[in-house]
Amino acid sequence: MELKLYNSLSRKKEVFKPIKDKRVGLYTCGPTVYNYAHLGNLRTYIFEDILKRVLIYNGYRVKHVINITDVGHLTSNADTGEDKIELGAKREKKTAWQMADFYTKEFKKNLKDLNILPPDKWVKATQTIRDQLNLIKKLEEKGFTYILEDGIYFDTSKLKDYPKLSTLIKEKILPGARVEMGNKKNPTDFALWKFSPKDKKRQMEWKSPWGIGFPGWHTECVVMSIKNLGIPFDIHCGGIDHLSIHHPNEIAQAEAAYGKLMANYWLHGEFLIIDEKKMGKSGGNFIILKNLKEKNISPLAFRYLCLTGHYRSKLNFSWEGLEGAKNSLYKIYETISAWKKVGKVEKKYQEEFLSFINDDLNIPMALALMWKLIDSTLNPEVKLATIFEFDKVFGLNLKDVWRRLRKIPNQVKKIVKLREKARKEKNWQEADRLRQEIKKLGYQVEDTTEGSIIKKIF
Repeated sequence: MELKLYNSLSRKKEVFKPIKDKRVGLYTCGPTVYNYAHLGNLRTYIFEDILKRVLIYNGYRVKHVINITDVGHLTSNADTGEDKIELGAKREKKTAWQMADFYTKEFKKNLKDLNILPPDKWVKATQTIRDQLNLIKKLEEKGFTYILEDGIYFDTSKLKDYPKLSTLIKEKILPGARVEMGNKKNPTDFALWKFSPKDKKRQMEWKSPWGIGFPGWHTECVVMSIKNLGIPFDIHCGGIDHLSIHHPNEIAQAEAAYGKLMANYWLHGEFLIIDEKKMGKSGGNFIILKNLKEKNISPLAFRYLCLTGHYRSKLNFSWEGLEGAKNSLYKIYETISAWKKVGKVEKKYQEEFLSFINDDLNIPMALALMWKLIDSTLNPEVKLATIFEFDKVFGLNLKDVWRRLRKIPNQVKKIVKLREKARKEKNWQEADRLRQEIKKLGYQVEDTTEGSIIKKIF
């Protein structure tokens, strides 16, 4: 069954065809580590994790690279303002290096909490400075650069099809509409290398043939992806906000330097919406994973919420919606905890599941199929095996949860036996008292014709 993905480059679904048979090079834009990743950011990483799991489910070997932007991302898309890392360092009274290291570790914790598969390669922008300088030299030699007082810029007018990926119409981009024009030749031109301010020393700066400074954000990703995956590579992912500026500027540099398309497939995840606006740090309307934990909500409840919406559709966030997702997840836990054995996967359901996930990652339909399976009359052993098969893509960690739930504490088992004895002796008052004692320990007991069933209370 063919895997179809929506390619932002062609603006249509395409049958996925890797460069090398059964091998996939995947690059997903990583965080700028000046603050915690918010739930909107994390929705994108969940979508990318689903993509990776679907590729693996289809038998592909995936080489996955995530970058860490630890320098060069300025507060304005106009290549002006302060470096977000250095600005954050002032805010937290740390060195830029300390702060980048701290938020990198926090980001990796978030991925682990959300059961997101780790990449094969982490790469930091500060680890590839020499490679970035080499790319800028190549662009300079080919006549794509010019020098201004504050840095080296890419001349977008030298590429006939710029901006290839952007949703913006080039003719309608007026000076100042997208960026501050300054002395740029074209409003869409962007910095490859920024010079350090003359009146102060930056914490992160390097020598270059043109002067002391630091790399441009767009240049970093070109180098970090191509260095690890080659050119072209298969799939480049990111948030929908990268569609208009960041990714077109990556493509421009790659094509100018190497004469090749950077990646064959470009996938973008839509925004998480809160109070009718996209969740974002700049707007101050963001929630981090730590806030969920403070409310005793599992990060996997947020993952479940993300599964309910297609990655190319906006997803509304509310605490009520998250509570509903948590209840749905706990209902799955409660249901599977009563099933004792794992049987064989039901092929009919598996084929239908594959048809959904291979249709541009239609996870909401795949999730609905799981609930249909739960409500079906199939043998519980078959249901359990099939749900575990689905969870290879969902990533809700259901098999581990089921194994953990099957391990009833000895203390609870002893009380259940005492209660069964009281019931046989028709000592109903004692049986009810023991039921309440079991409940206080976080479990409930149901009486059936086959005996007592113990379930964890969620």
